[in-house]
Amino acid sequence: MIRTMVRLRARPGCEPAVASAWHTARAAIGELPGNLLRDLLVDAIEPRSFVVVTEWTDEAVLHDYEQGPIAARFAEAVRPLCEPPAAGDRRVMRDVPGGGSTVFVDVELTVPAARRAEFDHGYPQVLDRMAGVPGYLREELLREPDSDTFHIFAEWTGAAEFHRWIANPAHAREEAGPIAAFLLRIRRRLFHGVAASASVAIPDRGRTPSKESDVHTTTDVLIVGAGPTGLTAAIELARRGIDCRLVEKRATPPAHADKAIGVHCRTMELWEEQGVVREAMDAGIWLTGNMVFVNGHETHRMSWELPELPYAHLGLPQYETERILTERLATLGVRPRRGVALAAFIQDDDGVTAALDTPAGEETVRAKYLLGCDGAHSTVRELLGLTFTGGLGMFPQLFMLGDVDLDWDMPDGHLLRFMHETDGRMDGMLVCVPLRGESRYRIATLAPPRFFAQTGGQDAPPGFSEELAEPTLADVQAAIDRLAPPGTRASNLRWSSVFRISHGIVDRYRDGRVFVAGDAAHLHPPAGGQGMNTGIQDAWNLAWKVALAVRGKAAPGLLDSYETERHPEGEEIVGRAVRMAFTDELDREDLKRQFLQEMSMLLSYADSPLVGETVTDPDALRAGPRPGDRAPDVGGLHRRGVGHPLRLRDLTRGTRHTLLLYADGSADEAAVAAVEKICADLPALAAGELDAYLLLDPDAPQPRLLAPPVLRDAAGEFRARYGVTGTALYLIRPDGHVGFRSQPIDADGLRKNLHLVFGGAK
Repeated sequence: MIRTMVRLRARPGCEPAVASAWHTARAAIGELPGNLLRDLLVDAIEPRSFVVVTEWTDEAVLHDYEQGPIAARFAEAVRPLCEPPAAGDRRVMRDVPGGGSTVFVDVELTVPAARRAEFDHGYPQVLDRMAGVPGYLREELLREPDSDTFHIFAEWTGAAEFHRWIANPAHAREEAGPIAAFLLRIRRRLFHGVAASASVAIPDRGRTPSKESDVHTTTDVLIVGAGPTGLTAAIELARRGIDCRLVEKRATPPAHADKAIGVHCRTMELWEEQGVVREAMDAGIWLTGNMVFVNGHETHRMSWELPELPYAHLGLPQYETERILTERLATLGVRPRRGVALAAFIQDDDGVTAALDTPAGEETVRAKYLLGCDGAHSTVRELLGLTFTGGLGMFPQLFMLGDVDLDWDMPDGHLLRFMHETDGRMDGMLVCVPLRGESRYRIATLAPPRFFAQTGGQDAPPGFSEELAEPTLADVQAAIDRLAPPGTRASNLRWSSVFRISHGIVDRYRDGRVFVAGDAAHLHPPAGGQGMNTGIQDAWNLAWKVALAVRGKAAPGLLDSYETERHPEGEEIVGRAVRMAFTDELDREDLKRQFLQEMSMLLSYADSPLVGETVTDPDALRAGPRPGDRAPDVGGLHRRGVGHPLRLRDLTRGTRHTLLLYADGSADEAAVAAVEKICADLPALAAGELDAYLLLDPDAPQPRLLAPPVLRDAAGEFRARYGVTGTALYLIRPDGHVGFRSQPIDADGLRKNLHLVFGGAK
């Protein structure tokens, strides 16, 4: 993409005529092929100056416009209305490096009319402070006409200087402080200046903005962010033989438990599939239950050790999660590149070209797809211009975290919530989560008032938690004295920090060949430990689909299903977490169901267009998992030649679809015999990405089949859990969810469902 910005200085009194001429030209420009944006901005400091902004897919279409009749007519119309142009009035820039020496940053923000005076007072102070920042050159303050939307358009000597400044949390206080309250919900875009000689070059039609010789690295998938979401995506792609690159702007891994602690039961199932569940159990502790106290009185207690769960709820600091996943990824031949930040990218019909800032300088990577797993302050989200549906919410309170030892008489392994309410409103909270180590806990509570006072009573700017002093052991003890059982003592404060909770979900999860997942897509309170686990689920859903797309085996709509399936789940989780955060709102009538929901064990994609069923009897399969539901594990399966019972997970484990065909003693012999022909067609229908098995009830006769492999449901566990009789089938997707089911076996329905995934592959 290429952008132009042309400044027009209207003669006194000619401003309305210039705006009118632009509106006429704008409508015509919008009809031109390759035009992406056309705007007229007003200089907020110099109201007689306008800036015409256009964006185009490439230099060729820009050239056609500038040499064509529409631009000529507009120039002719405004020439008598404007002063002669000056040097530097026309700027050309790309969203990837383009040969120029400087970079430009466009920060879009909102200044409500009622607060305009406050902004006008603070902005000159910011200009004075910015003058001393290394690498900063100049900026303009532009406004969209008749709007509260402003643009701070700044020029820097290079991307490295800009990112170095923005990465330093002190910038929000030292330079941007006077207008920090307006910088909480911004859209930021970075552009690279185009050298004067390069601006007239016209590439061949259809070429990407960067020449192939300029691309330093090529890969199938570029993943930005090496937290749990990005690591999960990389593992799943690497397990499928997909070449991927994983970059992380943090130079070193985290060293303390400042993020997620709880690992959900469903995540443990995924880790079993990835081969890291033992390492996780060895490094963590089991969270065995929870207790809630309101104004000193216990309101409920629940055990989380439910016999039907495949795994319990594990307590594991996120830095340990990242270590375990990083080590697993290394066994697959992939290691994160640390200290490498995404600066910009551009996409076309065939792939994505990304500019990276590395310790050795700027590097360009060409990939088929880009996955934005870069967290709450996602660069990918920002560059895509994604917005939070309904805006980004923010809790008014400041909170503090701490890692301490607690001397008290509370049950081991329990998550404890202590709340104080006055007139039915929460005015104090303390959450204590067990950590590995004797009497060691992570505590979360409201920050002392002095921290809020340091923000001036306003919303704190980004990075504020690193600017404020760390809470002390005395701060922790004060919260404990107010809320915890009398006599509780805290000691050995290992670390502490202050934070504010934001919540929201982006309007879309995909833009062409670029996707967002995890905190890049949704932010929510830590209640229930949803953030990390939801991000892992995002990556688990997305990676197998991207892998098929890379191999050319995906149906046209398969990648669209990522947003279709995960966005509603993100909305539900954000809403539930906001409702439950720092309140005692619980479904006391069914605590077990609520816990299973929190642990993602009830997660279903029932509304996905990828799933379906054929059931002739309304009561058939009623006891089994529905299309889109998680496929539960069962035991007691016997395979000839194997001296021990097998689990269903032994059949579905891997990176492919699994077809489970079932027959009992009442099944029609011809229907069972037809299973062999159905399975013979599967390799062509599913591009070789499907395994099939025939499960027989103990009383069913053994058919003479060469394929598929046959197992006995010796204990009847599959029959009971999946609700099957006669003949039936379940198609299990690589992510462990039911894609299709039927009773009796419906070969045509199965073929249609596979077509939704593989598009009739041969």
